[in-house]
Amino acid sequence: MIQQFQDFVQKSPTAFHAIDNIRLILKEKGFHELYEGQSWDIQQRGCYFVTRNGSSIIAFRVGNTLNHYGFQIAASHSDSPSFKLKENAQLEVRQKYTQLNTEGYGGMICSSWLDRPLSIAGRAIVQDKKANKLSTHLVQINRDLVLIPNLAIHMNRQTNDGMAWNKQVDMLPLFGGEGTEKETLKSMIAENIGCDKEDLLGSDLFLYSRTPASVWGAKNEFFSCGRIDDLECAFGSLMGFLAGDCHDNIQVFACFDNEEVGSGTKQGAASTFLSDTLLRVNSCLGKSQEDFYRATAASFLLSCDNAHAVHPNHPEKADANNCCYMNEGIVIKSHAGQKYTSDGVSIAIFKSICQNKNIPVQYYANRSDSVSGSTLGNISMSQLSMNAVDIGLAQLAMHSAYETAGVKDLDYLIDACKAFFSTSMELDHQDITLYNN
Repeated sequence: MIQQFQDFVQKSPTAFHAIDNIRLILKEKGFHELYEGQSWDIQQRGCYFVTRNGSSIIAFRVGNTLNHYGFQIAASHSDSPSFKLKENAQLEVRQKYTQLNTEGYGGMICSSWLDRPLSIAGRAIVQDKKANKLSTHLVQINRDLVLIPNLAIHMNRQTNDGMAWNKQVDMLPLFGGEGTEKETLKSMIAENIGCDKEDLLGSDLFLYSRTPASVWGAKNEFFSCGRIDDLECAFGSLMGFLAGDCHDNIQVFACFDNEEVGSGTKQGAASTFLSDTLLRVNSCLGKSQEDFYRATAASFLLSCDNAHAVHPNHPEKADANNCCYMNEGIVIKSHAGQKYTSDGVSIAIFKSICQNKNIPVQYYANRSDSVSGSTLGNISMSQLSMNAVDIGLAQLAMHSAYETAGVKDLDYLIDACKAFFSTSMELDHQDITLYNN
């Protein structure tokens, strides 16, 4: 399965590509594509999906009985830290070099982007003057195109003493040498998608690493590639979603964009995308508003986003006994300040599902003297209220251009999501009954 995941990552240099690849997988599995701007016809036992902005997707499968009407949801995110090209991207340096003007997207480890082959990918919007319409095209320049060169130690003797990276000065990629024309980049993009450069009206373009994925370690127990956070969870929860099934509820796979910059966009976890979709499904099935409230009360969300493994060089950075290791199972994350959405009830539910299938789990909490990151579980719950747990897989070097995780853990996630999507729940006051399909 690791090879399939690595292939998926290599084909997904941006969130737009990741969602398009998920879309193609779903269509191959018989899922019917819906569009937010059109009427929906939803039938029991039907399989559907809808996208927003080309960078977020929600797929769902409707049970044929709905005896325990509710939603089993697994949510992840499609984006990763990178550098986004500005609209006027080409910068001339002393008439000898051409750089690309970028700005940081998310909290990347800047040093990991230096001295490695990079290229450009994203989307471009093209006008068709004859048809008077705009169309969106995926862009991926599939060759080593740019590089961010380090400053030699002879010119910065303090480089190994701690470097404060200035994204406008230190992190601009070198694109070309003397004679690079002013619109070379625009011409490359137009050639990549097969249009005239004059018809390019807009774009969302990012740098991506060209370093190939690898499996390594004494027993080939580790793997490394870019964008493990959070494409590992996106891919794993998707495979589990496709493998699981339940007659009594509605199973939902969601993958949102913009988690790395706060989720506060129309396609982010803080948007109405999930609630809009579930409300429309409820309505199309002929259910009432009261039915919807009852369904959400009996629903459950897996918020899937990776966790920090104990670092071999810095074990002191991890909590003493709420810490996790690669290849030792799914990580349940909790935080007293509610950066994570897990609580005693949701942890117990998820742990029960995993125990029934002998899937190992471990626990993560930050050291009490360090600040936690956040994820999409509690953000999603601003629009919908249901039991939810934050889970992930242990990894090293989160937000690096080249991250590392454990080979076994992806299979654990797939198995857990399969079991989750084969389970229905019934809420009776404070008691929750689990039913296995």
